[in-house]
Amino acid sequence: MTMKEEIIARLAAFRAEMTREGVAAAIIPQTDPHLGEYIADHWQVRRWLSGFTGSAGTLVITDREAFLWTDSRYFLQAAQQLEGTTITLMKEGLPETPGITPYLISHLVKGATVGIDGLLFSSTAVAQLRSSLEKHGLKLNAHFSPIDACWKDRPALPDAPVFVHDEKYAGRAAADKIADILREVKEQGATALLISDLAEVAWTLNIRSRDVNCNPVATSFLYLAPIGSTLFIDEVKVDEATRTYLASANVAVAPYSAILDFLKALPADATVLYEAPRTADRLVDALGLRGVAGASPVPMMKAVKNSTQIAGIRNAMEKDGAALVGAFMEIERRMRQGIKLTELDVADILTEYRSQQELYFDESFETIAGYGPHGAIVHYSATEESSVEIHPEGLLLIDSGAQYLDGTTDITRTIAMGTPTNQERHDFTLVMKGHIALASAIYPEGTRGDQLDVLAHQYLWRDGANYLHGTGHGVGHFLNVHEGPQSIRLNHMPATLRPGMLTSDEPGLYRAGIHGIRCENLVLTVNAFTTEFGRFYRFEPMTLFPWDLSLFDTAIMTDEEINWVNGYHQTVRERLWPRLNDQQKAWLQEKTRPLTR
Repeated sequence: MTMKEEIIARLAAFRAEMTREGVAAAIIPQTDPHLGEYIADHWQVRRWLSGFTGSAGTLVITDREAFLWTDSRYFLQAAQQLEGTTITLMKEGLPETPGITPYLISHLVKGATVGIDGLLFSSTAVAQLRSSLEKHGLKLNAHFSPIDACWKDRPALPDAPVFVHDEKYAGRAAADKIADILREVKEQGATALLISDLAEVAWTLNIRSRDVNCNPVATSFLYLAPIGSTLFIDEVKVDEATRTYLASANVAVAPYSAILDFLKALPADATVLYEAPRTADRLVDALGLRGVAGASPVPMMKAVKNSTQIAGIRNAMEKDGAALVGAFMEIERRMRQGIKLTELDVADILTEYRSQQELYFDESFETIAGYGPHGAIVHYSATEESSVEIHPEGLLLIDSGAQYLDGTTDITRTIAMGTPTNQERHDFTLVMKGHIALASAIYPEGTRGDQLDVLAHQYLWRDGANYLHGTGHGVGHFLNVHEGPQSIRLNHMPATLRPGMLTSDEPGLYRAGIHGIRCENLVLTVNAFTTEFGRFYRFEPMTLFPWDLSLFDTAIMTDEEINWVNGYHQTVRERLWPRLNDQQKAWLQEKTRPLTR
């Protein structure tokens, strides 16, 4: 049986369960009970049912049809992976594409039931969905979870051991963080806090694990209270040393599966703060009247890095830049000598050189090495089947990163494999003009990312081009490569940019079937100056690696933009120089020579 045939069979088995439970349509999101973006294999239900491997997308199954909603990053990938599965691609964000709820309302008969697993939807999402459906005579079953009946060989929950992230890297003790968190929780009228987000649990307790690919987190829930703080986790993952460490912060350990019963058994007068948009509906149900909806203080605390973390990030960026010098030299050597080089080879080379660096732990995400048309697939990830050979022509987009104990990196470079065409240089330069405009921004205290996004888009828009993905996301410290609450994108994001936040600057341009271009550095929000009008901030580039000079079209650049490139390259040389051998220094000297007209 081919994979396409297997997908069709899986859908049929799932529909049989729908019929048995009286469900007319089921919604299967790409998440877990922690509502995470990156999830363990046990929770890859949507991937198993659809064959679509992108990190964002929602599957809807009715009695006769199936649909996959996903965003622009995955339009091309989804179209390829869904072909022949009977699943229809629904392109989110396009005017002609209805939302999931409006579609169901218009296609289901009155009295029909929509089924979801309430552990995979936030309390806010379930309330909104139920309200919308009921207004049109439809019902919601938030306890529909038949996947175990269909997925006979479903992977078990991850069991990687937990380890302590040393305070010399984290910068603060877990007990101090907990005290600060509970102080802010009290100001919102609660005495306790429920944390579902895996990265927030890891940050709060200074613990790490390998439960999610490329994200050093442990599958767990955390209940914080003045008395009775508890980590809900598979206890086989916690050795005696870690258990003793947690006890020193007054945190007990309980089974992962005990969380619902624990919440239900809390005293009637308990007051537990939770974030309705980021807490699974069934957890909120278990809290009942004990729950206090509000804003957790943890995301902002985690996003604003302390001085120890910032020093570690600088060190990690230098190691990462040095590793990339060696890796890109190896890529060029193979091309020069005519040694076959594929997209998968590029990913392997990057991992090989990074893994030699001090405090290396893992990739921060699976490397995106997209050659030619594959570069236009925004979150393309090469497989044995899709990986193509790279030739001395066209563009190669490489988006990659690493987890070091002292910092997380994320960098994208687009390089010409031969003599670039005028179109390639024009497109690249427009993207870089946007990157530079954002990187050079001076902005007042209280500025949000959505207020800055136009800086990165403006030159593409003037040229009639666009990209639909976000321009910048927060980055964790030896944690998830995507974190909030800050974000730089077109849609409204309420979190303001604050000193200590690490954010990406990554505009792009994607011509389907031709090439993709993305130019990404991580930038740190820092103080710029203070005037009678208040505090002003700026971005400090943290990533350290050269841009491809052959791709700049200086005829459409200003003197200030050229000077920015040269100033950045000077910084790259100065910071990486001590970590390079003579051959690498010569390579870097050439790659960072002055850009001139």
